[in-house]
Amino acid sequence: MITVAGIGADGWDGLPDAARRALESAEVVMGGPRHLDLLPASVRAERVAWPSPLLPALPGLIERHAGREVCVLASGDPMFYGIGSTLVRLVGAAGVRVLPHVSSLSFACARLGWPVEQVETVSLVGRPPETLNAAALPGRRIVVLGAGPGTPSQVAALLTAHGYGPSAMTVLSDLGAATETIQHGTAGTWAGPAASPLHVIAVECVAGPDTEPMALVPGLPDTAYEHDGQLTKREVRAVTLSRLAPLPGELLWDVGAGAGSIAVEWMRSHPTCAAVAVESRPDRAAAIRRNAARLGVPSLRVVEGTAPAALDGLPAPDAVFVGGGVTAPGLLERCWSHLRPGGRLVVNAVTLESEALIGQWYGRLGGDLVRLAVQRASPVGGFTGWRPAMPVTIWSLTRKDDT
Repeated sequence: MITVAGIGADGWDGLPDAARRALESAEVVMGGPRHLDLLPASVRAERVAWPSPLLPALPGLIERHAGREVCVLASGDPMFYGIGSTLVRLVGAAGVRVLPHVSSLSFACARLGWPVEQVETVSLVGRPPETLNAAALPGRRIVVLGAGPGTPSQVAALLTAHGYGPSAMTVLSDLGAATETIQHGTAGTWAGPAASPLHVIAVECVAGPDTEPMALVPGLPDTAYEHDGQLTKREVRAVTLSRLAPLPGELLWDVGAGAGSIAVEWMRSHPTCAAVAVESRPDRAAAIRRNAARLGVPSLRVVEGTAPAALDGLPAPDAVFVGGGVTAPGLLERCWSHLRPGGRLVVNAVTLESEALIGQWYGRLGGDLVRLAVQRASPVGGFTGWRPAMPVTIWSLTRKDDT
């Protein structure tokens, strides 16, 4: 059994009796050097500082001390973006006992008078700072978990670059300790680091007068994307994503991704959604990465290569979208065979050849076949008329257990 004890910036004095007893009876105490330095001499256990990088070394470290009473120290609540969750995944919930401390989120909300359930949390510890971009919306309250003293400046720069310079920022350092410090400012005027590496950043998002918020529902403006014309247009994108029906924790393959708009908006639908964008052209693949970062999903995986060969080795998807290259030999067969039971396949076609192919598949397997024809108002001399876009045929199908 591994005991994971949460500890605050106030150290030993702030620990409850159960955590103190666990530490005093342990044979081995593991944790970061800062945590281990908080322990008094009464804790006689062998002290093991985390190696760097930690995650690759953790299984061997746990195995090395198997059979001994091990206590792990973690900041605040170990199950809140902490080592507790990692250990549960590694050894199972039955092998881990967690003794939580007050989390940094709860501390920050208590100081600011914010209801915890109404606050969004974004961790930048080990994550690209652009992860914040998807959460920045007018009126939202965000608590950002900092990755170092320079994180407030990164957060301020990102907010300002996306039109949220007027947002109020509060940096709370060493929460609960005698050295607790609170700094106030706005994103557009922020200067200087946090008072301590141990800090969180509270943001009240305020959009500038010319800022166009990026909603989380499908169908962002086409201007939100960098593209060379290879883009699933706004109205078609909204219908396509309704057929893909993203659910939390699911994985999408976006094949022939173009600008990556389908994969980006799939991931924006929920923080746990993941996607792989497959694109054969390096310039478009680079644009996908930039689009993903700017719109707050920098963890989007981009695979450069031509499908179906580029699909080899990818994890099985819960949904597949084919937006380009549908007539490539064997592509639909490969996508269909890898799709999990209950998964959705959606194919968009604009040419006669691609329409003919999905018509054959529709004849064999059924599903739903829809044609969209969108017209936009545009000037005609001194008047206004309708200009039609190319119609798009959408075939969608859910894979059953027996197919």
